[in-house]
Amino acid sequence: MHDDFAFLDEVVPGVRWDAKYATWDNFTGGPVEGYLANRIMGTRALCVALADARDLAATMGLGLLVWDGYRPQRAVDCFVRWSKQPEDGRTKHRHYPHIDRCEMFEQGYVATKSAHSRGSTVDLTLFDLETGDLVPMGGGFDLMDTSSHHGAKGITRDAARGRRQLRAIMEASGFDAYPLEWWHYTLSDEPYPDTYFDFPVDSPIASAVYAATAVRWR
Repeated sequence: MHDDFAFLDEVVPGVRWDAKYATWDNFTGGPVEGYLANRIMGTRALCVALADARDLAATMGLGLLVWDGYRPQRAVDCFVRWSKQPEDGRTKHRHYPHIDRCEMFEQGYVATKSAHSRGSTVDLTLFDLETGDLVPMGGGFDLMDTSSHHGAKGITRDAARGRRQLRAIMEASGFDAYPLEWWHYTLSDEPYPDTYFDFPVDSPIASAVYAATAVRWR
């Protein structure tokens, strides 16, 4: 792990996380290469800004739930390979109902060089601190559709308000929004704007399990 990166759960207490690409619950339908632990990692600058966002959200009775942060280049390469595989329909309805998987890149929902790999981009949403319920946003994480765009028509008033709240919190904390995805924000003054890292999202326990599994299946 790079010295200027940290695990979100170690330095920004109070932020919830669910690293989707370490699980089966993502558009590929399985854990993605490079994610050896269900944890969120990012540059220390990202963590400082997220702490500001956490504090601002709390004044509104809201908390942050993060789905992805730093993304190894090998994970992005995995997305490219997956996009070239025959369609099996397992995740299409939920994640890309109106496009073919090979169109994700040309439509701008996935990139061969992702801002996430620079370590200062996050995918996240809001939840109610009192109830724990997610704030309505008018569509789930990684729904690759025009309904996920900022300013999308046809979403409910509550969802539109939720998106505005998230954007206001993140922009006030030093982040820029991505027009096509309401959940995606990049630090305005990111420390590594031209570097795409490829070390895995790891932890000592995950490394031991991975090594044992590798030996077992040789």
